[in-house]
Amino acid sequence: MWTVVYQSDITSVDTIRMTRLAFSKLCNLLEQKGGLRSSKHMLVDEQVAMFLHTLAHNEKNRIIINRFQRSGETISCYFKLVLDAVCRLHKEFYKTPVPVPDNETDERWKWFKGCLGALDGTYIKIRVPVIDKKPY
Repeated sequence: MWTVVYQSDITSVDTIRMTRLAFSKLCNLLEQKGGLRSSKHMLVDEQVAMFLHTLAHNEKNRIIINRFQRSGETISCYFKLVLDAVCRLHKEFYKTPVPVPDNETDERWKWFKGCLGALDGTYIKIRVPVIDKKPY
C-alpha cells in the first residue's frame, strides 16, 4: 500500500488520482466527519486507497485483490464502508449550482442571467421539460 500512495506524488496521482497531501486531507475528513474508522486489520488510509484506486481505474475486485493483497470479501467490505463515509459527507463534497443573478453587471457573466452550468467545456446531460425546450 505504501508504494501505491506514499512513494511520490507522481505515483500517487497515477494510482489514486490525487497528491499525497490531498489524500491525507481526504482521509482525515472521512475519519473526523464521515465516521470512517481504522480496524485492527486495516488503517483508514489503506481503505481509502483501495476505494480510490478502484474508482480511478474502473478496476474489478480481483485486480484490487492482487494490488493490495487482501481477500475479495475484505475489499468489498471496506469499499462499502468508505462509500458510506463519502455519502455521509455529500454536503461537504457537492456544491449546489447558483444561477447567474438577473442584476449581474460583470461583462463576462451578464449574458448568462439565470443560467446554471459549466463554461469550462464540461458537458452536463439534462432533460428539459417539453414546455421549457424552446429557450434551450
